[in-house]
Amino acid sequence: MSNVSNANILWFLPTHGDGRYLGTSEGGREVNFNYLRQIAQAADQLGYYGVLIPTGRSCEDSWIVASAVAPFTERLRYLVAVRPGLQSPSVAARMTATLDRVTNGRLLVNVVTGGDPIENKGDGIYLSHAERYEVTREFLTVYNDLLEGKAVNFSGKHIRIEDGRLLFAPVQAPRPPLFFGGSSDAGIDVAVDTVDKYLTWGEPPAQVAEKIAKVRAVADGRGRKLSFGIRLHVIVRETNAEAWAAADDLIKHVTDETIASAQKIFARMDSVGQQRMLQLHGGRRDKLEISPNLWAGVGLVRGGAGTALVGDPDTVAARIREYQDLGIDTFILSGYPHLEEAYRFAELVFPRLALDRPSNISRLRANTGPFGETIANEQLPLRRASQS
Repeated sequence: MSNVSNANILWFLPTHGDGRYLGTSEGGREVNFNYLRQIAQAADQLGYYGVLIPTGRSCEDSWIVASAVAPFTERLRYLVAVRPGLQSPSVAARMTATLDRVTNGRLLVNVVTGGDPIENKGDGIYLSHAERYEVTREFLTVYNDLLEGKAVNFSGKHIRIEDGRLLFAPVQAPRPPLFFGGSSDAGIDVAVDTVDKYLTWGEPPAQVAEKIAKVRAVADGRGRKLSFGIRLHVIVRETNAEAWAAADDLIKHVTDETIASAQKIFARMDSVGQQRMLQLHGGRRDKLEISPNLWAGVGLVRGGAGTALVGDPDTVAARIREYQDLGIDTFILSGYPHLEEAYRFAELVFPRLALDRPSNISRLRANTGPFGETIANEQLPLRRASQS
């Protein structure tokens, strides 16, 4: 085991849809409240640190979903998006403090600036890439001060606040942790001054190392320290051959027309992170393993996170440790379908990782269950030690 800090592993609530295959209604699954609750409860019981709830017009509202699902879980944290430009920072601060209180300190905040100009216009936002980050900086200046209990008077280029106050403080002090992903120079400039954890999508380790070094250099120059997280899909099976077969199976219904249509949409986005994702595969099916066990097939038709770690449990755990060696301490993972894959990853890979928090449930013991089916109505099955 590398001499690195233990990992936080988060899962994902697929509020934009789920299924067994990408790019098709074949094997599609209705994502309703009961299904989202199932996934959250599974993640809670299995010992995931939290769940990311996505944002955007293709998703159910992340704040409402978190508020509805959280009472059915005990320790699970919820990574929910604030949207500078779409929300007043004062209103967002009240929402943040309220949800942090009603979940007893289980809120994490994902700062999302938005990278699709067409979607932004549909939400009433007509700002350039640079202007969105100007708004983000002003928003977070006000938002952070309010959550820290300060009275705010602020007059910026985009935001003006007079005597802003937050009467009911969040549970977490000075405020819930802020997560942020922005690969552009403007995004990094804002992140190092305002947030706690810088996120990257699942690029090859060499590119992630370069990005982390760049962010650290800027942060060091300003006397700040950030931690780092990564967003990835996972396809883990008992053997490498089974895992790669499952990866091929996931996109077996994706047509060339579907890929071309999706890539056209992604190309219009001004998100630097999204463009870096596109460059990993170029819309081609024939060169999808872009780094050992890092597969870009998801990004053929899915925006945002487009890569998956593929392999057997030991291989996937080793790849995760490679990212940890670079300074990543938080892994936001997902897999299709999300309910089954939450179990599969936890059962196969968690025992091979050093996690920051112990599992929410006791380790399996031969006399407590659940431990597998009793053999011949009499014998308890023995747990085989993992080969690691």
